[in-house]
Amino acid sequence: MPVHNQDIAAVFEEMADLLDIRGDNPFRIRAYRNAARTVLELGRELREMVEAKEDLTALPGIGDDLSRKIEEIVRTGTAAALQKLRAEMPAGLTEMLRIPNLGPKRVKSLHKELGVQSLEQLEKAARDGKIRDLAGFGEKTEQHILDALKARALTGKRFLRAAVTPYAGALLAWLEKIPGVQQVAPAGSFRRAKETVGDLDMLVVAEAGSPVMDRFVQYDEVKHVLAKGETKSSVLLQSDIQVDLRVVETRSFGAALNYFTGSKAHNIAIRRLGQQRGLKINEYGVFRDEKYIGGRTEQEVYAAVDLPWIPPELREDSGEIEAAREGKLPELVRADDLRGDLHMHTAASDGQNSIAEMALAARALGYEYIAITEHSKRLTVARGLDEKRLMEQSEEIDRLNSELKGFTVLKGVEVDILEDGKLDLPDDVLKRLDLVIASIHSKFNLPVQKQTERIMRAMDRPCFTMLAHPSGRLLLEREPYAVDIPRLIQHAKERGCFMELNAHPLRLDLNDLHCRMARESGVKVCINTDAHGVSDLDNARFGIGQARRGWLEKRDVLNTHALKQLKSLFARTMGK
Repeated sequence: MPVHNQDIAAVFEEMADLLDIRGDNPFRIRAYRNAARTVLELGRELREMVEAKEDLTALPGIGDDLSRKIEEIVRTGTAAALQKLRAEMPAGLTEMLRIPNLGPKRVKSLHKELGVQSLEQLEKAARDGKIRDLAGFGEKTEQHILDALKARALTGKRFLRAAVTPYAGALLAWLEKIPGVQQVAPAGSFRRAKETVGDLDMLVVAEAGSPVMDRFVQYDEVKHVLAKGETKSSVLLQSDIQVDLRVVETRSFGAALNYFTGSKAHNIAIRRLGQQRGLKINEYGVFRDEKYIGGRTEQEVYAAVDLPWIPPELREDSGEIEAAREGKLPELVRADDLRGDLHMHTAASDGQNSIAEMALAARALGYEYIAITEHSKRLTVARGLDEKRLMEQSEEIDRLNSELKGFTVLKGVEVDILEDGKLDLPDDVLKRLDLVIASIHSKFNLPVQKQTERIMRAMDRPCFTMLAHPSGRLLLEREPYAVDIPRLIQHAKERGCFMELNAHPLRLDLNDLHCRMARESGVKVCINTDAHGVSDLDNARFGIGQARRGWLEKRDVLNTHALKQLKSLFARTMGK
């Protein structure tokens, strides 16, 4: 079975989690977490590098020991060291880490003090009121745990879209090579660029006699065949992603793609429009009585109800049909509209590459500019920069800009917003930069009014360009902190600053609804990767997907502007 980078990263993450629960050396734990990040951010499959006998120790943070473990995982699918750790403690402990607000220390405490070693036992302990009395918990945390467990039960197992992407790509490429296969396309929430995906839907057009179904259930990443039929089969991959494959006729491909892409609410609305015209619209096509009208393409389906084609990202029955009818569908932003990336870190703080390496990688992507925005001094865990180091970095950027041709590195910082709304660095230092990104990395549990006013006070500082990852959420890991985002958007409009759409797959923050609110308020959104290494720059594609779900056009996105216009916009936020 081919091992993907996500599989290798998952092994390292689980090892780090188990070592953390055990109370192991923090440097060892950090090494595994950094290795997991390196693997996830790598632009190539590690198994290919292993097969080519390339030197893995050339990768950032990968020494001899980790290199050997990667080779072992590629060869066997796991690591003996992980199996040993699993044998030492209950398997349910790592599942508990996926509950928001339960870090390794709290999981260790629950296990040691209450004997909790599974989600079921965790729920019982919370319902019995036993958790609130533990040191570091309390009644509010106990209720948060119950709420998170309830939400988990309602939503079922979901995966980050970014985590599903390589599996979908590999399967798509494999299906296309099967004899008789003429068309293949993903559908469902994956195609609509939802932040998380429950399962993966694939559609295929194949000639009669094609072995596509037999080959599909024999795909070497299949762990279990859930169902097999002539036109539909379902499998569970080794990654626990369920894949449903449907074979459809050529004349039905567009109708099926439309139907299985969804959303359900969008489909119902389209079918209702069809009924008003005496048409029946389903996954097989568009029909008047029993006569086939169309359905080879999605365009034929929409044309049957007098609509233009609607981009998949908009299909949520949230106004897209009315906009299509009135000729007001947005011309959604595309990846090639981006001219730069304005939030990234280097080895000076918690990144992996130098300023020059980040600049050259961005230029190779066709960008015209980047901004270097290290963490500020308060974030000691990320080796945040104080005033002296920040000014030294500015001088380094000046030297680099004198050497680069047709590319500009802007001077910035990601400065912490303190609890009182002040910024972590003085104004006279910040004024010497091109832009200031501000964000929250502490005091997540403030009441909504206090948290919102904290950020608004920060926005009112003399130097404030952009609010980074505004809600603080980590998808499937941490809920957003309590904050009034619509109020912040309105304040950004009044202040003349901007909102970030952080494209990191764990964040995608702003969410799609808030992107749309910003657009309607006239507040520009900046699609940034928050890159910590050169390969992170590729995450812009996930930010683009989120921006498209939020109805953003090129003109709504800050970093689609040319550098001259960008600097003019920045100057207003920096009191210049």
